[in-house]
Amino acid sequence: MDNNYQNYINRVAPTILPKTHQQQLENICKSAKFDGEKPVSFPGYTVMTPTWEHDQENNQFYQQLQLLQQQLLEKLPSGLLIPLPPSTFHLTIADLIWDNDYREVVNNNPEFSTQLKANIAQSFEDYTSSFSTVYPLKFQLLGLTVFPRAIVVSLVPDHEFNYNQIMSLRRCIYQNPSLVALGIEQQYDFTAHISLGYFGEIPDSLDKESFLSILDELNEQWIEKESPSLTINRVELRQFEDMITYNWDHSYPKITWSAK
Repeated sequence: MDNNYQNYINRVAPTILPKTHQQQLENICKSAKFDGEKPVSFPGYTVMTPTWEHDQENNQFYQQLQLLQQQLLEKLPSGLLIPLPPSTFHLTIADLIWDNDYREVVNNNPEFSTQLKANIAQSFEDYTSSFSTVYPLKFQLLGLTVFPRAIVVSLVPDHEFNYNQIMSLRRCIYQNPSLVALGIEQQYDFTAHISLGYFGEIPDSLDKESFLSILDELNEQWIEKESPSLTINRVELRQFEDMITYNWDHSYPKITWSAK
């Protein structure tokens, strides 16, 4: 389902362009994941990088994202964007299961969480055993992208090697027969992004031309200077309660990349 490196670049790079923003702004809508600024219950499991509060090695990168988020909030109409707490910023590596599918499988299988942890641990072991040395991976900030229910920053790998490493990890997860038997399946192509906020109420009077100008202006600043990079040193299985609560403890499997 995932494409090769060049196809990924061809697919993601246009998402920060004004023409794409203009098209996407015609389809934005209120996110059901929030009631006002309060997150709605949306439980599940995901494989992700640690949240910023647990990833101090990427302080500089996340500080830039926090600044970008603040600039968006200052320029956009009040209430249009529900900001995510910067401490929760992270990169999703592989969506696993969520919402009603998660609730159903947990109700039907009391051992689901235990089985999931064991099978993800096996997928992580299969991945790490495939390489003699696994180095930290770098993804560069590309710019702001509009999703139907959120504003995110898109990322691109610094090198094809980094992309291929993520694809190998995703294959170890999605092609694990034991995970498939638990109901885990790939539903989306990999699109590296970090969410800054979800859309709240969309006013009928929203000035989309002004919105477009704000996005273009903020993206220009990354063209004018060197974009920061996210260094992926660790990937974890985490259970989430909603879009701001991501749980992890030492019973959850993880991969730690070695420094080169």
